[in-house]
Amino acid sequence: MSKQLRVALVAEGPTDGVVIKAALNAMLGEGTFVLTQLFPETSVAFGPLGTGWAGVYRWCHASAKRGGGRLSGYKLLFDIGMHDLLILHLDADVAGERYENNSIQPLSSDLPLPCDRPCPPAADAADAANELRMVLLSWCGETAVPPQTVLCTPSKSTEAWVVAALFPQDAEMQRKGWECHPNPESRLGVQPLAARIRKSKADYQSKQQDITAAWGRLRNDLSEAGRFSTDFMSAVQP
Repeated sequence: MSKQLRVALVAEGPTDGVVIKAALNAMLGEGTFVLTQLFPETSVAFGPLGTGWAGVYRWCHASAKRGGGRLSGYKLLFDIGMHDLLILHLDADVAGERYENNSIQPLSSDLPLPCDRPCPPAADAADAANELRMVLLSWCGETAVPPQTVLCTPSKSTEAWVVAALFPQDAEMQRKGWECHPNPESRLGVQPLAARIRKSKADYQSKQQDITAAWGRLRNDLSEAGRFSTDFMSAVQP
């Protein structure tokens, strides 16, 4: 790659950004790209958007509005050379949420929530993730993934990737259907004290290299990690 790839990220939180950067380090090589997190850390230009998935919802709508109703119309993101790719992150457990739980009055164009399905079986979880991706795109005014855009929907959350990377011997993680676990974050606090981490940006950064080293295993073992790898590398190809 002749120049650093400029990647923009919209994610539910800063810890998600650390994990996604670790994945990009594995796929591209450290130092070959620059990752800029537009939300939640540098989204001041959009005003108070809130946090979590509701903040992603508001960022998508604000960006689509700037693009004349579609995210793909928001040319400032790409056309003046600011970014080469945009990653939109949303944890798959959002499929079980309701708009009104975050004081959101959905627009007529927003596909409905909840859209989750029983899990296990994992196949139903994958279908729910597919439906959630369509919900996310509806917030962007799109019906298909726009050019220069990659979706990232860990099931049920990014913490599933963290636990699988750092604690592969965890009893719950080893059970069939780990991507159906309703609360992967709960496994962080039950690990041996010497290895235990919290869901914090600093703790995740301290383990970023370990997550990078485990990414090849994650993309083979976890369907959404595999899909993100495939989609991202396809978008990177000239």
